[in-house]
Amino acid sequence: MSERISIIVVDDHPLFREGVVSTLMESGVFDVVAQAGSQEDAIKQAEKHLPDLMLLDVSMPGGGIETAHEISLRVPIVKIIMLTVSEQEQDVQAALKAQARGYVLKGVASEDLIQILQDINRGDSYISPNLAVNLLMRSSDDSAKAESPDDFDLNDREVQILEKLAIGMSNREIADDICLSEKTVKHYMTNIMHKLHVSNRVQAAIKAYEMGKSRA
Repeated sequence: MSERISIIVVDDHPLFREGVVSTLMESGVFDVVAQAGSQEDAIKQAEKHLPDLMLLDVSMPGGGIETAHEISLRVPIVKIIMLTVSEQEQDVQAALKAQARGYVLKGVASEDLIQILQDINRGDSYISPNLAVNLLMRSSDDSAKAESPDDFDLNDREVQILEKLAIGMSNREIADDICLSEKTVKHYMTNIMHKLHVSNRVQAAIKAYEMGKSRA
């Protein structure tokens, strides 16, 4: 049996927090090592337990974005995911700048949340699809110069993978769709991000969307 993923759940609403904790523990995949309801306690628990993942709420006391930024500075090995009701574009952008690996809306199904967290633990990033589309469109509108794959020396396979990333497909979905192993797709993604000079999948997806607009 594989080792469980350690996680801390931070939310100032105890009933909601306990529901998330119960879902994660019952999955058999996660080990909830601590809970918190404020910025101060979240930072303290992060430094004490050094978890694989942390779930933060944007509107928690002390501010979820500010907490994410502080934890990313103090404990950079922790992968941070925002679990929130906020659909504000500025919150999504601020979370990404604070080094959050995921931005998930609280209406997500339990099984989807479990899969998203597992994917992020393996190195993926995630934004709830409707928020990602808005972010990509705004980024494209604000872009002064539309670039093309040729600008980054991407080969045909890398372009193919990047196009699928731009429509929200995970590494596993891309692998299944183009008949490659997930490990191979991850290898391609590493090369793609290096060539695009970006640090995560979300930034790569934004680049891909802009390239698609330039070719339309």
